[in-house]
Amino acid sequence: MTRVYIVQRAPHLLDLDAGTQTAIEEIGNAAERGANLVVFPETWLGGYPAWVFGMAGWNDEEARRWFGKLAVQSAVVGGPHIRAICGAARDREVTVVLGFNERARPASATLFNSAITIGADGSILGVHRKLLPTHTERLVWTSGDAAGLHVHDTAAGRVGSLVCWEHFHPIIRQALHAEDEEIHVALWPDMTSPHEIASRHYAIEGRCFVVSAATYLPEDAIPEDLRAAYAEGVGGDASFPGGSSIIGPDGEYRIGPVYGNEPVVADINLHEAIEFKHDLDVVGHYNRFDIIHWSIDRLRSV
Repeated sequence: MTRVYIVQRAPHLLDLDAGTQTAIEEIGNAAERGANLVVFPETWLGGYPAWVFGMAGWNDEEARRWFGKLAVQSAVVGGPHIRAICGAARDREVTVVLGFNERARPASATLFNSAITIGADGSILGVHRKLLPTHTERLVWTSGDAAGLHVHDTAAGRVGSLVCWEHFHPIIRQALHAEDEEIHVALWPDMTSPHEIASRHYAIEGRCFVVSAATYLPEDAIPEDLRAAYAEGVGGDASFPGGSSIIGPDGEYRIGPVYGNEPVVADINLHEAIEFKHDLDVVGHYNRFDIIHWSIDRLRSV
């Protein structure tokens, strides 16, 4: 049995030190509740740069200013903030999937929208970089690669993850299905109806559990000088209400969607990911290997 804990505590926008400390606290809270898989939403560490949707004009001075702040508040894999979170996972013996703003190098301006999977021994099992940022997100994040597009063996089960609208790419989904994913982590900034549909469809198609993590961000958690820019980017309401859930291999909610700042906690039986493949296995008896072929370049680009 695996116990999942989805963090719905508000992130610290543009404050890497405070975000790291809160992540460590939440890993401890999850362990106290008996969880062995802890999940944080999309770019929870560093915060989601919602202002990009309202600042796409050429030579926008304010957009440059916020980008500069985001860059210096983004974590480097192997840097002190990620090492501290890995240490917390090791000390508490839990697997962690964390959405974060990744800086390619300590002084780099190249940023990725990434999800890191950390084993219960504190080791980094993989870093998946969102393959294609959506719409004006491309003004902040560069395109990722498929080097981290893998399912990982963890103490909590076989875990894979995708970020936001990657869930609408059939071949990307198939790449993880093909590695016998038991638990899929779907990272979102917010939980809209299309995001709910995509999460439930993924569970049905992959016959796996989907841990769908959305951000809880009340307006008072947004720095005052960022609120206007944030509100413009998200269409007037600067807050995110949460809405995380856990979905079974049949596509039905096991818990949620849960709104507010309470964590989402539930036990799942991984054997169901086998049982539900009795009638649908898109990488087994329900595939046509003889006529359908695809491939992925998994070299790391940067």
